[in-house]
Amino acid sequence: MNEVILEAKTKEEAIRLACEKLNANESEIIYAIIEETTGRLFKSSTFKIKATPLIDLVEGIKKYLNEVITNLGLEVQFESSIRDRVINIAMYANNNAILIGKDGKTLKALETLVKQKVMNDYNLPINIFLDVENYKEKRIKNLEYLAKKVAREVRSTKVEATLENMNSFERRVVHNILTDFKGITTTSEGEEPNRHVIIKPTDN
Repeated sequence: MNEVILEAKTKEEAIRLACEKLNANESEIIYAIIEETTGRLFKSSTFKIKATPLIDLVEGIKKYLNEVITNLGLEVQFESSIRDRVINIAMYANNNAILIGKDGKTLKALETLVKQKVMNDYNLPINIFLDVENYKEKRIKNLEYLAKKVAREVRSTKVEATLENMNSFERRVVHNILTDFKGITTTSEGEEPNRHVIIKPTDN
């Protein structure tokens, strides 16, 4: 991985130097402050940062994922993209069902592992989204269809309905798709991992 460690009097100067060394602009790199000293008498403050291009970070993530997934006895290929500092990695394995896991739990665990590794290495949160054979896209469409179907029933019968337990991402999908749905309102109740969405009728 292409990585530099630089020291300067200000963080901004250290970042500028890192960009020059990496031949990239600030939006194309990720960096972490690994040492900061406060200025004292006759001595100025200094910042030491570790920086690497986002594209190299993605390659490092794919290498890490490949090692983890290979240990599960699977073969995997990757497709990746970076947009507005959001990293998307699509995975295609010889057994996608195992990689996804029940209700997407294995996929979610892999995503958590990757985010934690980046946090450990750079002490910075970064948006990373993993998917397997468009599982998330299909799951979103299914959730949206279910939410609208149940919402219509609730509006018609005036009887609230409780959906299955969902993770925070799935609950957000349901809330978002029903935001402007007239005649109903949504709320989340319960404690993780048993938190769920309730669709309730309104007077509107």
